[in-house]
This record gives sequence, C-alpha cells and structure tokens, in this order.
Amino acid sequence: MIDLDRREEIRRIEVPGKPAGVAVAGGRVYVVSPDTKEVRALDAATGDRLAEVTLDGGPIGIAVDAARGLVFVSDWYNARIWVLDARSLAELASLATGSAPAGIAVSPDGTLLASADRDADAVSVFDLDTLALRHRVGVGTRPFGLGFAPDGQLFVANVGTNDVTVLDAAQGKTLATFPVGERPYGVAFAARRAFVTNQYADTVSVVDLATLAPVATLDVGEYPEGIGWSESAGAIVVANWFSNTISLIDPESLETLSEVETGDGPRAFGDFIWKE
Repeated sequence: MIDLDRREEIRRIEVPGKPAGVAVAGGRVYVVSPDTKEVRALDAATGDRLAEVTLDGGPIGIAVDAARGLVFVSDWYNARIWVLDARSLAELASLATGSAPAGIAVSPDGTLLASADRDADAVSVFDLDTLALRHRVGVGTRPFGLGFAPDGQLFVANVGTNDVTVLDAAQGKTLATFPVGERPYGVAFAARRAFVTNQYADTVSVVDLATLAPVATLDVGEYPEGIGWSESAGAIVVANWFSNTISLIDPESLETLSEVETGDGPRAFGDFIWKE
C-alpha cells in the first residue's frame, strides 16, 4: 500500500499465492491469488483480512459492483465469471463467457460488466441488473486487459495484434481500432487521453480520446502491467512488474513525476487506486 501524495510505501500485507488481480471499493481491497486460487477481502485502512474464499478453477481478473454489493472474478480455465457477495465472498452465481476470460470491468454508470475473453478473441458484455449476456463482440487477437472511458466507451487491449479496440459496449458495436506498443496490457484515462501499458516495450502509449490519434509514447519501468488514474495525486500510476516500482506520470505534461519502490513483482491487474 503506497501513499501517492507522499510517494512512499506505508504498509505491506502478506498475501500468499502470487497476487495479481486487485480491486478497491467500499473501503476494501479485493485480491486474487491465481497460484492458490484464493480471493481475499482486506480492510483498505488497516490491511486486516475480512473474508476469503478458494475457487475451483483459474481466478485471475476482478471487478466490484459496489452499488449491488457484488464482486466478479474471471475464471481463466472454465469460461465463466463468478459472482460473489462483496461482504462474505460467498458464491452467488456464475456467468458464461468466451474462452479464457481475463480482464473484467464495470461501466461508469454501473449498468454493464465486460470481460476480455482472450482465447475467443472477443468481449462479453453483461447487463448488471439481470446478469444476462447482452453482447459478445469480436475484437483483436488475444484481448487481455480492458477499461471503460469516462464517456462509457470500452477500450480493449489486444496482446496478439498490438492494438486497442474501442467498443460501444451498450450497443455491441465496434467503433475503432488503433495501434499501440508491443503486448498492450492495461488501459487508464485522464486529461482527455487514454494511457495503455505495453508490456514488452516498457512503454505507455498515450492517445487522444477525441480523435484516437497518438499523442506520445512514454518510457516507464520494465514490463509495465497495471495502470490507473489517481485524481488526488494528479497522476497516472503504472505498476512495473520486473522493475519493482510504480511510475507516476503527469497526464497533462506527460512527465514522470516519481518512481516509487515496491515489493517484488508488482502487477495490479484491475482498479487498484483507493479513491475514498
């Protein structure tokens, strides 16, 4: 846990199983450990363990619907998303996806859940009121991470084709595709721009949201993965898996504000910025 204003680590919490997926909501941190197949809920302020569950499959991505009190976890091996109770982590239901779902995200208006179905080269979109499948839309090759822009458009990072597909998720329509660096992983948004981590290039691609034209390519640490926007810190935050750091980037000037050391192998696959 890192204080982004002070730019220093304030707490380290033991989480067995090589944690990767993470989501912060309602004062809780939800963490997925793929190696041990465990999902844990931690108190965001103290780090205390509040609940945990072991899931029979391949848990990887995670997202939270705070309004409905639900947590969603993608199952890489069984083409589904678990629906869990946000307090107890009890399993409530499962949703069928395309093959090998990875990244999942809830739309800004809280009406849709989307999953990047890597081996199906598709995205599944679910209605959050009914949990019914609305659309399954083809995208680029091997989509992995994805994120909703503030206006609700869905940006999908395709690691196999080194590009990003933009969808109208509500209508199930493809709007555009634009190139980025090698092995795009995560997407974040700030200052009317999209920021995409490129794992193999050690860079972040910056794209204008209005035109989807490239703005810049920024050097960051080695093997950048998770990426998010901190309004309080005024920074795009990038987790550099192999460098054991996070990079803080000014979204307007595109200058690197700071690099902060972390534990070994930071990943942060999901919505990892505590906004409370």
